[in-house]
Parts: sequence; structure tokens; C-alpha cells
Amino acid sequence: MENYYANVVDSVGDGVIVLDNTGAVTLINPAAEEIAAVSRRHAEGKPFGEVFKGDASLVEMVAKTVVTGMSVSDHENIVLKRGGRVTPVGASTSPLLSSSGERIGTIVLLRDLTNVRELEAAVRQADRLSSLGALAAGLAHEIKNPLGGIKGAAQLLEMEFPDNEELREYIRVMLKEVQRVNVIVEELLGLASPGRLKLGKVNLHRILSDIVLLQRRAADGLEITFGQYFDLSIPPIIADEALLTQLFLNLIRNAMEAVGEGGVVKVTTRVLADYSMTQKGERPSRMLAIDVADNGPGIAPEVLENMFTPFFTTKSKGTGLGLAICQKIVSEHRGMLKVDSELSKGTTFTVMLPLIQ
Repeated sequence: MENYYANVVDSVGDGVIVLDNTGAVTLINPAAEEIAAVSRRHAEGKPFGEVFKGDASLVEMVAKTVVTGMSVSDHENIVLKRGGRVTPVGASTSPLLSSSGERIGTIVLLRDLTNVRELEAAVRQADRLSSLGALAAGLAHEIKNPLGGIKGAAQLLEMEFPDNEELREYIRVMLKEVQRVNVIVEELLGLASPGRLKLGKVNLHRILSDIVLLQRRAADGLEITFGQYFDLSIPPIIADEALLTQLFLNLIRNAMEAVGEGGVVKVTTRVLADYSMTQKGERPSRMLAIDVADNGPGIAPEVLENMFTPFFTTKSKGTGLGLAICQKIVSEHRGMLKVDSELSKGTTFTVMLPLIQ
């Protein structure tokens, strides 16, 4: 029975740490080792405060339970920092009682909240985009009418001066700039309009392979290396093929621009073990991830914070709407888009989509 219960504790997905009445660690399961980045051999037999000496809030919670026997929980403020990795956790401490009711130790439970925080951030970003989308729609419609008038007047003016090449050149500049504004307005309307997905079975790997093939040809002479690492067990999914093509074309082009001459762009597909999506009335659906990674210069933290904000761009000729539209496409497919970057090492955009067949 002792082995049975030990196996149960080791199989629990949350971190479990057991202390004796002095506050020394007597047991730590594999999940707790992973979350706290502490080995069982290093932790067992040592005071909890020594093992977690850099995590004052958690040590304080444990000390309160050890001294008073009270149960304590905190799912908002505990953050473990290990080797440059920051992990938000939900923590609870409670007394461990014997069959006779005698207090014989303390149990510490840790739950990794990284995924929860990422989902919360995605929801907040989606809400911001929704508000901006409503504003953008009204603005775009107000701009479109006078823009049409300017374009028509410029075309008539061009017809009035068939022999004056200098004036016609000015008019061509006007028409070119009108067209540029029109493209921005169309992108705004695309960002603002409610999604009407044309759903069908989509072979994700075929879309990605076609895009990489075309971009490899477009990059001829730049010596950009493309890597494709696909999980071939992933079946066709239910999605809008045109929108997914637009999404991945944008991300792969961005990666190519980031690496430039002699860079490397990798496209990877995989099934996520620690994410699932549950919709009311539906069975839980697994998630798949598509990573578009580059070995470019990386993105500064202050830029990362605004990556998906409409009109924010670091490109001289960009509109700042591309990534906002990408996020909208992912959101319409009930997925999530995130970015990880390190200066001088590169950037990875990860698209997470439900594995719906």
C-alpha cells in the first residue's frame, strides 16, 4: 500500500511537497521537481526555507501553516524564479494529519499557472482588439468616401493634361498615395469586420509546404535556409484555408525579413500535451502548435509588449496591421498566438489551434 500511495503522489500533475513538523522536506513528487526546478535528492531532508530561500512569499505561507496548523492559499502572487526562468504558481499549504487526528507535518501543493496567464493575456488582447476594431470600422468608412472622390478627381485631371508630362507625374504620385491609403483602409475593415469563416477540411502541412516553396523561390539569392519539421500524425483540421494561408504567409515573410542574408527560418508542427480546449456542449479538443522560428536579431522587450497593437510597427514602410490581423485570424479559429524572443538569438511565433477534425 505504501508503494501504491507513493505512485499516486508521483503521478499527480500538480507539485506535491510533504514536510515534517520541523519544516524539513520528506517527500517531493516529480511535478514539484519540474515546477520548482529542484531535485528530490537535493531537497529531501533539508528545511523548506533553505530549499526555497529565494521565494519569500511561499516560505512565509509554509511557516504559517507549520506554526499554526492553518490552511493557506495564494493563486495570484507567488512567482518562482529559477535560473532565469520565471514561473507563476498557485500555492496552497495545509496540515498533514494522522489517522488519529494528530498533526504530523505539512503538505504544500504547487500548480504551474504559466498557461493560465498566457490565456488570460490572450483574452485581454482580444478584448482590446475588439474595441479598436469597432473604432477602426467607423474610421475606415468615413475615410473611404472622400478617398474615392480624390481618386476620381485625380483621374479626370490626368485626362485633362495629356501632353504635360510633369503634371501627369504629379498626378501619378497622387494616385499611388491614394491607393496606399486605400490598402490601409481595407486592412482596417478586415481587422474590424466580424469573422465569417469558410470552414472545411484543411491539410495544414500542404499549406505550410506551399508557402515555404514559394518563399524559397522569392528569397533566391539571399541564401535563406528553410527547415520544415512536421508531425505527420496530425490529421487535416476544420478551418478556413484562405485565412490560414494569409496568417502563415505573413509570419513566414516576417521571419525572412528578420533574418536577411544567410539566415535560417524553421517551421515546426506538433501536438500540445498540456493544452486542451473545451467548448460548451462539445468534447475537449486537443491543441496543435505551429512554430515559425528565425535566428534573427530578436525583438527588444519594449517592442514585444506592443507587437499586436494596431498601427505599431518598426518597419519603415509597414502599416502596423499585419500582426493584429494575424491575431484576429487565430482568435476566429478559437486559438492563440504568442511570441517568444531573445535579443541576438532569434524569435519564435507560435500559433495554437484546436485539433478539430
